[in-house]
Amino acid sequence: MKKDKVLFITTILLATFGVIMIYSSSYVWAEYKFGNAFKYVINQGVFLLIGIVLMNLISKIDYNIYKKHVNLILLGCFLLLALVLIPGIGVVRNGSRSWFGLGSFGIQPSELSKIGLVLFVSKYLSKNDNEKRVTKNFVFPILGIILLFFGLIMLEPDFGTGMIIVCALIVLIFITGTNLSIFVKLGMLGLIGIVVLIIVAPYRLKRITSFLNPWSDPLGSGFQIIQSLYAIGPGGILGFGFLNSRQKHFYLPEPQTDFIFSIISEEFGFLGIFIVTTLFLIIFYRCIKTALETEDLFAKYLVFGLSFMLIFQTLLNLMVVVGMIPVTGVTLPFISYGGSSLLVSMTMIGIILSVSRKSN
Repeated sequence: MKKDKVLFITTILLATFGVIMIYSSSYVWAEYKFGNAFKYVINQGVFLLIGIVLMNLISKIDYNIYKKHVNLILLGCFLLLALVLIPGIGVVRNGSRSWFGLGSFGIQPSELSKIGLVLFVSKYLSKNDNEKRVTKNFVFPILGIILLFFGLIMLEPDFGTGMIIVCALIVLIFITGTNLSIFVKLGMLGLIGIVVLIIVAPYRLKRITSFLNPWSDPLGSGFQIIQSLYAIGPGGILGFGFLNSRQKHFYLPEPQTDFIFSIISEEFGFLGIFIVTTLFLIIFYRCIKTALETEDLFAKYLVFGLSFMLIFQTLLNLMVVVGMIPVTGVTLPFISYGGSSLLVSMTMIGIILSVSRKSN
C-alpha cells in the first residue's frame, strides 16, 4: 500500500525550511559563541537527514508491533525520565535537568515519553472501549499513569512539555465519548494544581506577570516577549528579507529555538507566516484525515493522540511568540533547533504514515 505522499512531502518541506531558518536566525550567535557561523545549521542538518530516513523506515513498519511491546516501551520511557534526574547523569540546560548529553548533542527523554504515552493510552482506550462510560473503571487508572509521568517531567522541571502531554491525552480520552462531568472536575483540579505549581516555583509567577505586562520588567522577565514583538511588528507584508533580521543581533536570546517564528515573521512578513501556517495546517489535516478513515480502533486513537501532541505543541509555541500566554520554553515542531524535538516529531509522522499506508 502507498503512504500519504502529501503528508510525507509537506513534512520534509517544513523541516527543510526550518533548517534554512535556523541558519538565518543563529549564525550571529554561532559565530560569537563558537567561532563557527554554521554550528547550529550543521547539527540540525544532520538530524534532518536522520529524521527523513527514520520517518521513511517507520512508515514501512506495521504499527501493531508497537501495540505488542507498548508496556516495554513505556517502561523504557519511565526509566529514562528517572535517570535524567540523577546528578551526573542528567545534564542541566537553561535551568532544567532534562537532557542526556552526548558531546555537543543532547537527548530529551520527555520528548520520547510523548510517543510512549500515546501508544500506551491508545492501547488502553481501544482495549477498554466498552467501559468508557464508567468513570471509575475507565478514566482513573489511565490518569494515574499520565500524572506519574507528568510528575517526573515537572521535577526536571519542564512545565511546557508536561502541559502538552496532559492536554493532548486528556483530549484523546475526551473524544472516546467519556462522561463530560469528569472533565469538568479535572479542569478544576488542574487549576488548583497550576496555582500550587506557581506557589512552589515563584519564577513561574514572574513569567505570568511579565506576560500580562512585559514592560513592567523590560530587562528581566518581560525581555523575551518584548523582543519577540519587536521582531513580529515591523515585518509587514513581505518582511525585511532573508538574513536581514535585526532582532537576531543579540536582542532576542537564542532565536533559533523557542522564538524562531519571530525571525520568520521579521524576515518574511505576513507572506512567510501564511506559508508556514498553511504547511502546518496541511500536516494536521492529513493526520486527522488518516485518523478518521482508519477502522482499527487502536490505530485511530494512536493517530489522534500523536496529532494532538503536534497540534498542542505548535499552538503553545505560537501563542508564546505573540504574547498570548507566558513563556513556556516549548519549541516549534519541525522548525526550531533541537535534534530530539525534530526526530520525535518526524517519528510521529512516520507512525501516522504507517497507519495511512495500511488504511489505504
